[in-house]
Amino acid sequence: MKNKSVLDEADDIRRAVEMVQLGARMQMLEVETRLSREKLLRIYKEVRGVSPPKGMLPFSTDWFMTWQPNVHSSLFMALYRFYVERAALSGLDAIIKAYHLYLDHLEASALEPALSLTRAWTLVRFFDADLLQMAACRSCGGGFVAHAHDPVHDYVCGLCNMPSRAGKSGSTRTRAAKPMAVAKRKPANRAVAETA
Repeated sequence: MKNKSVLDEADDIRRAVEMVQLGARMQMLEVETRLSREKLLRIYKEVRGVSPPKGMLPFSTDWFMTWQPNVHSSLFMALYRFYVERAALSGLDAIIKAYHLYLDHLEASALEPALSLTRAWTLVRFFDADLLQMAACRSCGGGFVAHAHDPVHDYVCGLCNMPSRAGKSGSTRTRAAKPMAVAKRKPANRAVAETA
């Protein structure tokens, strides 16, 4: 019995360290592990080198409905649902795997993440509480995060119907990636024009 509890504690410590490395807040650590607050504080300070931030967790579904957070949240939920449905993972394991894949995708696209691990965890909890649902865009067919119980038969996503100010306040890194993508497309268009 003691060996099992030592192994359980070691597993909780491993998970807590990984969550802290990914930027989890203390409230998430307290819910997802069976470790004492004091032990979690020591882990946080050892891994991050600073005390954890104070404050409340996000508690509104509205943040996930704004343009950029909705696109990022929808991508994360697609990855999370893949791990749950196809890889037979659940709970925190599926969240962490999906979040790693989300970060890898953004890094490959030279984009900054809009979704923190704590927000991703909160998003899954909102789905579990039936506060949010996935809605299929009638233009592109993609699945996007929407308020639960909202009519979604004529839903159009933020990528197909982009707000006029979308991307105007993006980071320098995001702006620098756009001209590179345009430059990559131009030679292909010239090659098509030259062969015609």
